[in-house]
Amino acid sequence: MRRRSSQTRPLTSPALEQLALRYVERYATTRAKLAAYLERKLYERGWEGADEADPRGLAERMAELGYIDDRGFAEARAAAMGRRGLGARRVAAALRHAGIESDDADAIAPAIEANAVESALAFARRRRIGPYSEEVADRQLQEKQLAAMLRAGHGFDLARKIVSMAPGEETETLLLAH
Repeated sequence: MRRRSSQTRPLTSPALEQLALRYVERYATTRAKLAAYLERKLYERGWEGADEADPRGLAERMAELGYIDDRGFAEARAAAMGRRGLGARRVAAALRHAGIESDDADAIAPAIEANAVESALAFARRRRIGPYSEEVADRQLQEKQLAAMLRAGHGFDLARKIVSMAPGEETETLLLAH
């Protein structure tokens, strides 16, 4: 265990619960993120108690009490990332990183896929790609733009279609086709 400074006191069960409550009241979080936070605090401050600390159990209890909603967190995060123009792969990676379990991620995957075109167009608008460009891009610039869209998590076919569109071209056909 790590050495503690003389000013920090080891955590007890009530102190650990208080840390958990403060964390969930301040931040939208998941069970996994809360458990990781509590484990970090235990590592930093140590444990003083007769029984062993259970940060994962405490995170589960917070979820049972309704303080944490992994699916609600995933829906909100996916919607926000979609509005920013990030694609399904990037959203899925962010949800995995946040500790969202696969059943919750699978439940919101259809909504993410349904907004794939709007999300890709939002990214293109923000980065001035394809129909939102001011001038026709040469081959080298189109490749860079395609790479940027792929890094943002968009599918290859959709990204290629958007990148190859002429400046000012209507995007309605793309919305209807997909």
